[in-house]
Amino acid sequence: MMKIKMICFSMLVCTALGSKAQDAESNKKAAEWIAGLNLTGDQAKRVGTAIATHLTQVRDWHNNHPASTVPAGINPATGNKLSELDRQIIADSAMPDSVHRNLMAALGRDLKPEQIEEILDKYTIGKVAFTLKGYQAIVPDLTAAETEKITAYLKQAREQAIDYKNMKQISAIFEIYKTKCEQYLNSNGRNWRQLYSDYTKKIKAEKAAKKPN
Repeated sequence: MMKIKMICFSMLVCTALGSKAQDAESNKKAAEWIAGLNLTGDQAKRVGTAIATHLTQVRDWHNNHPASTVPAGINPATGNKLSELDRQIIADSAMPDSVHRNLMAALGRDLKPEQIEEILDKYTIGKVAFTLKGYQAIVPDLTAAETEKITAYLKQAREQAIDYKNMKQISAIFEIYKTKCEQYLNSNGRNWRQLYSDYTKKIKAEKAAKKPN
């Protein structure tokens, strides 16, 4: 009996230490993200606390709601069987909306719009600019209106993606909005499949041309 109690105690200690280490990581990440914003002492403390709290809440929800909590089934939009990633995203998407709202409200109180965008880019490793650059490469004559619409979709993806724990999930959220971008281009007189095919052929030809004879 004593041995069982000692094992349980050891497990509790390890869990507590692990949680403290993860909290320290959230605080460190938040401090790094705001370092270049030139905030005052109080501002930096409030914004850093808001980000660290959000990161911790996202992590804890993810850890406490594994993919196994979502029954296996199909995606009703495609008929395909739900993947492990699908099920994890469903589980994480059930996190209370207040977690997201609290972060955005805190950022809005202390930061300018461009500073908020910088923080959201930190969460998503600059996927908005990177993805937009890809569209501009595939569609060289992208119009100003098309660029604006695509950018708006990508920014929606970015804000939604910050509530997910890892890059696989963040990338999956962006894929949802990339599909919207491509559907928009098709509805605007473009042929996305042909544009993408032409682009890949061009890249392959350029790579082939660079190879030594």
